[in-house]
Amino acid sequence: MNVLFLCTHNSARSILAEALLNSMAQGRFKAYSAGSSPSRDQQPHPLGLQLLQKAGIPIEGLRSKSWDEFAQPDAPHMDLIITVCDNAAGEVCPIWPGHPATAHWGYPDPSQGDGTDQEKTEAFRKTLHMLHQRLELLINLPSDKLEKAVLQTTARDLATR
Repeated sequence: MNVLFLCTHNSARSILAEALLNSMAQGRFKAYSAGSSPSRDQQPHPLGLQLLQKAGIPIEGLRSKSWDEFAQPDAPHMDLIITVCDNAAGEVCPIWPGHPATAHWGYPDPSQGDGTDQEKTEAFRKTLHMLHQRLELLINLPSDKLEKAVLQTTARDLATR
């Protein structure tokens, strides 16, 4: 099952979700991430990458990219698209090939704010932890909850957990 995580800049929350799901899924899911409007030189946030590395989660191949890449005819077919920031959830999304299920799992942006390095690191750690909890629920769902006919409801229900 292919899952696309969307955020505005594709530098923090969506990157964390992509890396986490790919490390947790054991081949059952393939995660991707993208942003609605990443800047031309956008890169994954260094604190997020450091935290992933410390947790033993591979970061090779992670990069910030536009959601336009996944609306192309030759893009991987998505089964589920999850917005992880409120800005991206409110934007008009491309028409996704195959009409995948969608859900919104909102998380605060750990890269925002003027805190100390320790406070910023803690914000990333909290976001990573919250994502891990919800993704753990997703990957442990029984197969019948992941069938196309019920996936929309299942993914949206996870937003409340």
